[in-house]
Amino acid sequence: MEHPFISNLKDKSVDELQKTISELTGKLSFAYRILNQPLIHQLRMAIESYKVEYNRQMDELIKKQEIHNKIQINKDK
Repeated sequence: MEHPFISNLKDKSVDELQKTISELTGKLSFAYRILNQPLIHQLRMAIESYKVEYNRQMDELIKKQEIHNKIQINKDK
């Protein structure tokens, strides 16, 4: 579930998204240590929002680079 108050992450770069996900994950770890369930829920939704946009941008990059998921193994006889 994405966070309802986080919108339009399309203007962020992949690096910015990665950095924010990393920072939020650190905060989530702290929230788990202090057992703050409302904060845990909010952080998980925020991380999900950033991950969705990160995955969307990575998919676009892969399509632009035309990376194929084919492995070719040539067996020499």
